[in-house]
Amino acid sequence: MSTSDADAPTPVADLSYEQARDELVRLVSRIESGQVPLEESMLLWERGEELAAHCQAKLDAAQSTLDRATGEGEPIAEPSTSTGEPSDETPDAASD
Repeated sequence: MSTSDADAPTPVADLSYEQARDELVRLVSRIESGQVPLEESMLLWERGEELAAHCQAKLDAAQSTLDRATGEGEPIAEPSTSTGEPSDETPDAASD
Protein backbone atom coordinates (compact mmCIF):
# COMPACT_ATOMS: atom_id res chain seq x y z
CA MET A 1 0.00 0.00 0.00
CA SER A 2 1.36 3.45 -0.88
CA THR A 3 1.31 6.44 1.44
CA SER A 4 -0.84 8.36 -1.04
CA ASP A 5 -3.67 5.90 -0.39
CA ALA A 6 -3.50 6.65 3.33
CA ASP A 7 -3.49 10.40 2.64
CA ALA A 8 -6.35 10.30 0.14
CA PRO A 9 -9.43 12.19 1.30
CA THR A 10 -12.56 10.27 2.17
CA PRO A 11 -14.86 9.97 -0.85
CA VAL A 12 -17.46 12.74 -0.64
CA ALA A 13 -20.33 10.26 -0.98
CA ASP A 14 -19.17 8.55 2.23
CA LEU A 15 -19.36 11.74 4.33
CA SER A 16 -22.25 12.77 6.53
CA TYR A 17 -23.68 16.24 6.06
CA GLU A 18 -21.80 17.51 9.11
CA GLN A 19 -18.48 16.00 8.00
CA ALA A 20 -18.84 17.48 4.52
CA ARG A 21 -19.84 20.89 5.88
CA ASP A 22 -16.92 20.97 8.31
CA GLU A 23 -14.44 19.97 5.61
CA LEU A 24 -15.88 22.62 3.30
CA VAL A 25 -15.41 25.29 5.96
CA ARG A 26 -11.78 24.20 6.42
CA LEU A 27 -11.15 24.26 2.66
CA VAL A 28 -12.59 27.74 2.28
CA SER A 29 -10.42 28.98 5.15
CA ARG A 30 -7.31 27.50 3.53
CA ILE A 31 -8.09 29.03 0.15
CA GLU A 32 -8.95 32.42 1.64
CA SER A 33 -5.70 32.48 3.64
CA GLY A 34 -3.78 33.06 0.41
CA GLN A 35 -1.06 30.69 1.64
CA VAL A 36 -1.94 27.84 -0.73
CA PRO A 37 -0.24 27.56 -4.14
CA LEU A 38 -2.47 28.04 -7.18
CA GLU A 39 -2.50 24.38 -8.25
CA GLU A 40 -3.47 23.24 -4.76
CA SER A 41 -6.09 25.99 -4.55
CA MET A 42 -7.69 24.66 -7.73
CA LEU A 43 -7.77 21.12 -6.31
CA LEU A 44 -9.27 22.43 -3.08
CA TRP A 45 -11.85 24.40 -5.07
CA GLU A 46 -12.89 21.27 -6.97
CA ARG A 47 -13.19 19.30 -3.73
CA GLY A 48 -15.18 22.19 -2.27
CA GLU A 49 -17.60 22.11 -5.20
CA GLU A 50 -18.16 18.38 -4.62
CA LEU A 51 -18.66 18.94 -0.90
CA ALA A 52 -21.13 21.79 -1.48
CA ALA A 53 -23.16 19.69 -3.93
CA HIS A 54 -23.15 16.78 -1.46
CA CYS A 55 -24.36 19.05 1.35
CA GLN A 56 -27.12 20.47 -0.85
CA ALA A 57 -28.25 16.96 -1.82
CA LYS A 58 -28.39 15.97 1.87
CA LEU A 59 -30.42 19.10 2.69
CA ASP A 60 -32.77 18.48 -0.24
CA ALA A 61 -33.31 14.89 0.90
CA ALA A 62 -34.04 16.05 4.45
CA GLN A 63 -36.52 18.65 3.16
CA SER A 64 -38.24 16.01 1.05
CA THR A 65 -38.55 13.73 4.09
CA LEU A 66 -40.03 16.57 6.14
CA ASP A 67 -42.45 17.45 3.36
CA ARG A 68 -43.69 13.86 3.22
CA ALA A 69 -43.99 13.67 7.01
CA THR A 70 -46.02 16.88 7.19
CA GLY A 71 -48.56 16.19 4.49
CA GLU A 72 -47.06 15.06 1.22
CA GLY A 73 -45.55 18.43 0.43
CA GLU A 74 -48.73 20.35 1.12
CA PRO A 75 -48.22 23.56 3.07
CA ILE A 76 -49.10 23.25 6.74
CA ALA A 77 -50.34 26.85 6.97
CA GLU A 78 -52.81 28.42 4.60
CA PRO A 79 -51.10 30.69 2.09
CA SER A 80 -51.62 34.39 2.60
CA THR A 81 -54.25 35.96 0.35
CA SER A 82 -53.09 39.46 1.18
CA THR A 83 -53.09 41.80 -1.79
CA GLY A 84 -51.17 44.47 0.03
CA GLU A 85 -54.34 46.48 0.68
CA PRO A 86 -55.80 46.96 4.15
CA SER A 87 -58.26 44.30 5.19
CA ASP A 88 -61.78 44.95 6.49
CA GLU A 89 -61.06 42.38 9.17
CA THR A 90 -59.08 43.94 11.99
CA PRO A 91 -58.76 42.71 15.55
CA ASP A 92 -60.57 45.84 16.81
CA ALA A 93 -63.49 45.47 14.36
CA ALA A 94 -64.86 42.48 16.28
CA SER A 95 -65.30 44.56 19.44
CA ASP A 96 -67.53 47.21 17.77
